[in-house]
Amino acid sequence: MTLQEEITRRRTFAIISHPDAGKTTLTEKLLLFGGAIHVAGAVKSNKIKKGATSDFMEIERQRGISVATSVMGFEYNGVKINILDTPGHEDFAEDTYRTLTAVDSVIIVIDGAKGVEQQTRRLMEVCRMRKTPVMVFINKLDRPCKDPFDLLDEVERELRIKVRPLAFPISNGPTFKGVYNIYAHGLSLFTSDERQTATASTVEIRDLAAPELDAHVGERYARQLREDSELIEGVYDPFDRDAYLAGDLAPVFFGSAINNFGVRELLECFIDIAPSPRPSQTETRRVEPAEEKMTGFVFKIHANMDPNHRDRIAFLKICSGRFERNRNYLHVRSGKQLKFSSPTAFMAEKKSVIDEAYPGDIVGLHDTGTFKIGDTFTEGEKLKFTGIPSFAPEQFRYIENADPLKFKQLAKGVDQLMDEGVAQLFTSQLNGRRIIGTVGALQFEVIQYRLEHEYGAKCRWEPISIYKACWIESDDAGQLADFKRRKHTNMAVDKHGRDVFLADTSYALTLAQENFKEIRFKFTSEF
Repeated sequence: MTLQEEITRRRTFAIISHPDAGKTTLTEKLLLFGGAIHVAGAVKSNKIKKGATSDFMEIERQRGISVATSVMGFEYNGVKINILDTPGHEDFAEDTYRTLTAVDSVIIVIDGAKGVEQQTRRLMEVCRMRKTPVMVFINKLDRPCKDPFDLLDEVERELRIKVRPLAFPISNGPTFKGVYNIYAHGLSLFTSDERQTATASTVEIRDLAAPELDAHVGERYARQLREDSELIEGVYDPFDRDAYLAGDLAPVFFGSAINNFGVRELLECFIDIAPSPRPSQTETRRVEPAEEKMTGFVFKIHANMDPNHRDRIAFLKICSGRFERNRNYLHVRSGKQLKFSSPTAFMAEKKSVIDEAYPGDIVGLHDTGTFKIGDTFTEGEKLKFTGIPSFAPEQFRYIENADPLKFKQLAKGVDQLMDEGVAQLFTSQLNGRRIIGTVGALQFEVIQYRLEHEYGAKCRWEPISIYKACWIESDDAGQLADFKRRKHTNMAVDKHGRDVFLADTSYALTLAQENFKEIRFKFTSEF
């Protein structure tokens, strides 16, 4: 295949949602259709020891939530699909925000009973900022749900995007009959015994007036579907793919991921309309996927994918050209030429060595501690990809060693976990104590758990009163030095040696901004 053909047949997307909307379950069922797995793991059930494929960390299996983004790739009908399953819990949002820099489109999962929830709104803001095309999957129709038209109105209002249903449910909860696929004119009938396999019965019905519809779903529900269908055609404009690709219109599907229902319709429409890899922006120019030369950037680092080997994996998103095994590439930040003897493709924590990869693919590179999030690889050109955010933490604690004999293990563990970008490390200039800053409180538990179980180190947390951390910089060296001298009790440096002001109250921060006009206070920093 030519480079252009390989690009055209790729779809790289993230699945995002509020916690518990069924995101990981949907990922499982998509993998099932791709033949990547043959039996779906019950995500929450402790009775079934097989966990969800994408939740592979021990703590994820215990909690029943995703705490790290996992990457899975598979083929379906000649299309190469790369799924990134993200954490839904807001305490792990930073991982999700960064993942959105590496995808070309997004599927948002919404719980049909709860509707649009807070974390979904936040994630939609990031998609809107980046003009990422989104599709919506309204899940859990096997349970009592809100009225479908109310849900469509709520998505439009809360996510501030026009919607167009491409599938529509026939009732919900105990009387759920199935989903009519408006996009492909097919009727999928719901039976709840098809949970774990990829065989759901579909009936092609081109004309809703046909009497066979009554035979399949009963007269009452057939009449309701005909009325709903007329209403849809009257209220919503025909589906416009260009508006979807521009991020202005969200196609909506309905189904029940746990029962594997409505997923095939979503997947088949997705591979038909979703974008193949798109251009990426660097500080100097736009990089087009079809360029001959390879470029890519690291958007995530994961320590201890395999705890037995203490390995770190850097996730590299290929932006242009063809990536080849054992070929030299320039690591732009260090200026060194590096080659990789065993680059890997992912199936959550399972890895297989690959010889080549194309734009849109996510490649795992073994990392001995040299890489950072945001690092760029090229065939010689000095580029830096932009828009990979790091957010100012909102929760802070001192980290102390709870086992003096394990000082080295703790230092190594903290160092590697901070490189993942899950939290940030600040060293106080007043007393040299180390402070961990996170977006959410649950991160402290995850860090403590991983230090103990992956590095054999024990830590304890001590409280510290900090309102906000912000990076400071200025073109006026005199004023910067004066500020650092006056605020020395509140100054720290981050892992990369940058100056950070730890404001203890919002008043102190406002005062500092008013008194030192030449200093820029930044609440996000790019890697």
